[in-house]
Amino acid sequence: MDRNGSVIALDLDGTLLGSDKRVSARNAAAVLAAYRAGRRIVIATARPPRSVLELLPGELLDICSFVFYNGALIRDARSGIEEHLPIEADVTAELLDYCGLHMGNCHISMEVNDVWYANRALDDPEFYHSKFKPAIRPLAELRLEAATKVLLTSFQEAESIRAAFAERANVVLTDGGRLLQIMNKSVSKSAGLLRLCALYGVPASDMIAFGDDMNDMDMLQTAGYGVAMGNAVPELKALARHVTGTNDEDGVAAVLERLA
Repeated sequence: MDRNGSVIALDLDGTLLGSDKRVSARNAAAVLAAYRAGRRIVIATARPPRSVLELLPGELLDICSFVFYNGALIRDARSGIEEHLPIEADVTAELLDYCGLHMGNCHISMEVNDVWYANRALDDPEFYHSKFKPAIRPLAELRLEAATKVLLTSFQEAESIRAAFAERANVVLTDGGRLLQIMNKSVSKSAGLLRLCALYGVPASDMIAFGDDMNDMDMLQTAGYGVAMGNAVPELKALARHVTGTNDEDGVAAVLERLA
């Protein structure tokens, strides 16, 4: 493999994490070796900070920079950078009003800079870390917040909400069509990564990005070398420069171990 890869961007679920939501010993060793070779490691995930702290081993937490919430929160401890880009408060209010009017049975979950709220108790724990529970609030209270991210589960008609807010929010359907993630219009993993690359003085063409789902599309398109996991959605495999093994086959390590 002839890519230097000064920046390594890694999605978590379905990519660096196995199906057991753990980082395998081989993957951890490969990431650490890349860091010790002088490469910058960035975790680019839809998850909030609190669950990343639970999922990643300390040895990786210490060396990584982070693009949380699909890019709505960027954090680089070594440079002292933390940038938060929520959905505008008026758009949040309109979005929740729309859900209440047209999608009354859906579960609405909202992140506000690492604080988690929901309109009622959630019955789909596979999307969330079991250690954390949301504070239950009525929509009338939630609509007053500028949300970092809004998440919908148990919904119908995903395309209708995407069409209604296409000009005002970034709406991404993931997890096999079961999770709708809504962020500020300018937020994406690629935008967050480009901000960090500019900080590092590294062109996007020297970035290697790994992902598996629809919210990784822009990231793989932006990177100089995009890697889709063997378990990735077909759309991601189609645009990737390389398809590696699955997340349960240490597909990340299989690529990093071959870096020149």
